[in-house]
Amino acid sequence: MELVAPAGNLPALDAALEAGADSIYVGFRDQTNARAFPGLNFSDAELIEGIRRAHKRGRRVLIALNTYAESARFADWCKAVDRAADAGADALILADMGVLDYACRNHPNLPRHLSVQGSATTAGALKYMHERFGISRAVLPRVLSIQQVEQVCATSQVPLETFAFGSLCIMVEGRCQLSSFVTGASPNRHGVCSPAKFVRWEELPDGGRSVRLNGVLIDRFEANEPAAYPTVCKGRFRVGEEVFHALEEPTSLNTLELLPRLQSAGVAALKIEGRQRGAAYMGAVVRTWRSAIDRLRTDPEHWAVQASWQTELARHAEGHQTTLGPYHRSWH
Repeated sequence: MELVAPAGNLPALDAALEAGADSIYVGFRDQTNARAFPGLNFSDAELIEGIRRAHKRGRRVLIALNTYAESARFADWCKAVDRAADAGADALILADMGVLDYACRNHPNLPRHLSVQGSATTAGALKYMHERFGISRAVLPRVLSIQQVEQVCATSQVPLETFAFGSLCIMVEGRCQLSSFVTGASPNRHGVCSPAKFVRWEELPDGGRSVRLNGVLIDRFEANEPAAYPTVCKGRFRVGEEVFHALEEPTSLNTLELLPRLQSAGVAALKIEGRQRGAAYMGAVVRTWRSAIDRLRTDPEHWAVQASWQTELARHAEGHQTTLGPYHRSWH
């Protein structure tokens, strides 16, 4: 299984390469990618340099152009496809059918991967995307149980990629009605769950902090409590007489214990989430997954999850806790 790692800048890319990632996925500094944080992502010159460094090690660089294009600015997404091709990218990660069509017609030899934002979860959807846009891989959404992943793998015409570690999304992969309701801005089209212009932090008299999204209080943190990235879904709210994570707790997906089953199902690639994370996260998480994958490949009969792997991954998880998320659902 290919290990696909994120990078939001050149130091993170270097750390992922050093730790053993087979491919690195990155984005431009604009709204064409779903991690458009201020100060994050690659200029054209940085992308060319990052691709050079990856190719020198025999690794690949994938460009995420995975948001849905605004109709009035569709040309910006097309230009991004051209820029990625000119830089020497090894593949594009796309969701918008218009952008897929443009890439298919203008850069037919540049592989196209269907983004998780495309939300293809059935054999019929994958067949259509393969026949119409020539996708060579699809990233499955993080809402499927392991049984459903196995079923899709058994019928898919294209190789499939699944998320292995990182943040979860309780919405349909970026189509967040919660954030849109609070801010009036689409997270998918703005490239972030909580656009920075709507976020306001406030120091509290007791040394703690509160955070509001477009004026709506979504969380308060004690003085020594780590503060997570502020999203509505992972905020704490008063329900009756209790204040708690009413929608979702800050936690990270971790499918390490399912690794043999994912391999048996025929999953082609495992994806780590976190282009917004730094080089330390990248090095530790990628190194752990590299070790687990390599050990499974060389000695599958005696493979077992190592406690040290789980400890290291928990250190870099949201809230320092992990979950199998929808993977452990018993229903289909």
